[in-house]
Amino acid sequence: MRVPLGFAFAVLFLYFAAPTQIWLAVGGAIAVCGLLIRAWAAGHIVKYEKLATTGPYSHTRNPLYLGSFVMAVGFTIASGVWWLALLAAGLFLGIYLPVMRVEEDDLRKRFGADFDDFAANVPLFLPRLTRWKKMDAGFDFQLYLKHREYQAAIGVLLGLAALVAKMLFLRSV
Repeated sequence: MRVPLGFAFAVLFLYFAAPTQIWLAVGGAIAVCGLLIRAWAAGHIVKYEKLATTGPYSHTRNPLYLGSFVMAVGFTIASGVWWLALLAAGLFLGIYLPVMRVEEDDLRKRFGADFDDFAANVPLFLPRLTRWKKMDAGFDFQLYLKHREYQAAIGVLLGLAALVAKMLFLRSV
């Protein structure tokens, strides 16, 4: 459900967007920060096999979703249309918050007391400023590739290119 709704929102978003050079630069920089958060997270997670608690997971239990949220904020700013932020926030809260809760139940069943300890010390979404544990594993580029996180990078580039094209189109009209 997330992907089809995301594409539907992207079409509406692009239709109503009115980007300017400054909003596109600011929003694009923020979107890239979200992309980097997602990339960092993808290099630390071994899905279904091991509880991820290193890298960004030592700051928030959902860094992939946090990265997606930051990307959405960036694109909303880049659009130059304030009310698109309300739509993006509604979509995010309506989809990702329930998904996070369902995933928490699965992780609790899978990892038991280890997950309970993790959940007691690391916030669900908004990150803590310090790492939960002092141990940290390095970023694994092979995990990044395995999770195909480069697709998010392609999506951000295409989205920003579409906003640049829209900005140029609006200038010529």
